[in-house]
Amino acid sequence: MLIPPSARLVADAPDCPYPRLALFAVRRMAAGGIGDAFAAQAFISAFGVDFRRPLLLMRTFMTEMARISARTIAVAPCCCPRITAAENAILTAFGLAINDPSEADVLLAHLLGTVSCPSVTETARTVAASFADCGMPLTEAC
Repeated sequence: MLIPPSARLVADAPDCPYPRLALFAVRRMAAGGIGDAFAAQAFISAFGVDFRRPLLLMRTFMTEMARISARTIAVAPCCCPRITAAENAILTAFGLAINDPSEADVLLAHLLGTVSCPSVTETARTVAASFADCGMPLTEAC
């Protein structure tokens, strides 16, 4: 799931630390698996004692995406200051999932190459809710 040489980096990585943490977790889990220790440590550092729920839900989100996806999802390396179209879609879906789940479902379904993906959309919604409950909303306005 690492970025192929032909994949385009379409935008700058988010400036806000909360979506940047979600992006880091997506990248680390894509490269090192859902049990990646660097992703877990980042969640422990960011969330403190409340790290378990967001970490478990992010792992579930990544597992559901891998299970449902009909295509390869391009993910850039962790050090890359720009994001791929797939990463942009994931971060946008996190931002939309709470208030507009149908739009998030359309976006994620297009990304994954399926007609609909309610399990992925619902997991994205719970990831976004867990971040928001800890005071770290995944919306564009930080």
